[in-house]
Amino acid sequence: MSRRPGNPTRRFVVGGSNPLGGIFHSKSKASPLLSIVLVLLGTVLVIGYVYRGSGGSGDYKTFSKIQGDFSCTFDVHTAIPILKKTYGDSMHKVLHVGPDTCSIVSELTKEKDTEAWGVEPYDIEDADVSCRSLVRKGLVRVADIKFPLPYRAKSFSLIIVSDSVDYLSPKYLNKTLPDLARVSAQNLVIFTGKPSSSKTKLQQASKFGRPAKMRSASWWARFFVQTSLEENEDAAKKFEKAASKSSYKPKCQVFHLNSYH
Repeated sequence: MSRRPGNPTRRFVVGGSNPLGGIFHSKSKASPLLSIVLVLLGTVLVIGYVYRGSGGSGDYKTFSKIQGDFSCTFDVHTAIPILKKTYGDSMHKVLHVGPDTCSIVSELTKEKDTEAWGVEPYDIEDADVSCRSLVRKGLVRVADIKFPLPYRAKSFSLIIVSDSVDYLSPKYLNKTLPDLARVSAQNLVIFTGKPSSSKTKLQQASKFGRPAKMRSASWWARFFVQTSLEENEDAAKKFEKAASKSSYKPKCQVFHLNSYH
């Protein structure tokens, strides 16, 4: 798979520009105490930028804002409370499949009574310390999802997929989606890009080494039927109701599926 890019948030630190530099060169006289306070404030700001660039769930949000684009994995971050209301007890053992899964796993483990694992489809050579720790513990695996996942059948109560299936051809989707349903004991949620966002996704193609396929809801509905996957209408209604109450509007298409019985 293609190498993932470095975190662009670090460029703000390397540049060495101090947002408070103009204050210190002001012609107006300031007391020594004020100067000390401003220096300390500037130091705190710089440390803050470095810390935010060190990884974790906040890192992915910073990354998306700076890039000026939108990814379905970021959409999952904001949807976690909605998913919790939708699936309840099914959020006990969760597997996330998609890029930057470390950030999702870290976020999910903050939820009460939720255990989380992740599958990263792309290289993580530039991963931060927190992510590498999750890999060492076996909570996150790096695996090519075009091949069977290294889990037993019905290992997870809920599987969440984002920014992964958009980059697979129908040939591999015919293998990957049924395999995802295989390791799911109850539910499968898929976040995919919308056809209207194809311009944005094509700009992101260099990140993953191939262009994304922006498929319509009707295309996915036909594909689910072909692979004998049933849409979970009850879960879809609960998700929409919870999203409406929370004023949450997903930027990606969200499909709720039942696992194979």
